[in-house]
Amino acid sequence: MVVFGGMLGPLLLMLGLARTSAATGALLLNLEGLATMAIAWAVFRENVDRRLLVGAAAILCGAVLLSWNGQGFRLDTGGLLIAAACLCWGIDNNLTRKLSAADPVQIAMIKGLVAGSVNFALALWLGATLPGAGIVAAGAVVGFLGVGVSLVLFMLGLRHLGTARTGAYFSLAPFIGAVLALLLFREAPTLVLLAADGLMALGLWLHLSERHDHMHEHAALEHDHLHSHDEHHQHSHDGSFTEPHAHWHRHAPMRHKHPHYPDLHHRHGHGGA
Repeated sequence: MVVFGGMLGPLLLMLGLARTSAATGALLLNLEGLATMAIAWAVFRENVDRRLLVGAAAILCGAVLLSWNGQGFRLDTGGLLIAAACLCWGIDNNLTRKLSAADPVQIAMIKGLVAGSVNFALALWLGATLPGAGIVAAGAVVGFLGVGVSLVLFMLGLRHLGTARTGAYFSLAPFIGAVLALLLFREAPTLVLLAADGLMALGLWLHLSERHDHMHEHAALEHDHLHSHDEHHQHSHDGSFTEPHAHWHRHAPMRHKHPHYPDLHHRHGHGGA
């Protein structure tokens, strides 16, 4: 998990961004959500309905369009490296789902310390020199927000939404990156870029407007995570307690119907898409 998400992913991304435009690189990061959903569906059998599949297809078409140069497809090195980084993060996201009930701050701290230490050691071994204090401070701020806070929030999303949908919703980030690239680096918006942006926006809207509602069963389950007493958490306590709280608790078997996502308590099978 640390290898794919904390080491290989950032390394491939930095190499790719150095070889393509910032706006194109930002939009290509939508492939992370696509890779995450594809792995969750094909490998971990998480339910993905037709609406999500159509949305994923729109995002993929937008990514393919970014490789079109008017005469043929341009599979440049930068785009391929960014796509490889997205695949690494897709694998990492699905593996992280197994830990979504754990403390997200602790997981983020462990991943950051291990991956950061290894990458730092590799950079020194390859001959890199330490940058100035200003660059280090800027890197620390970006790392805290873009890796630390982002990972904590992403893990909470995995807990409540499931892997495929969290990855799909995360596709909003590249649109923000593309807009910032156009504003900060004075990159001219092209028709291809705008068309790809439209396709990816359509895919994201299809994902965000999904509604999943059917009769389902909850098997007996015991685990420990932060929770409040809702319809899925009806258990007694010895003494007073505050909410939310965390402790080892048991879920009795239950059958009911309500809108839900494949969250920590709704990882059941489906008869079809």
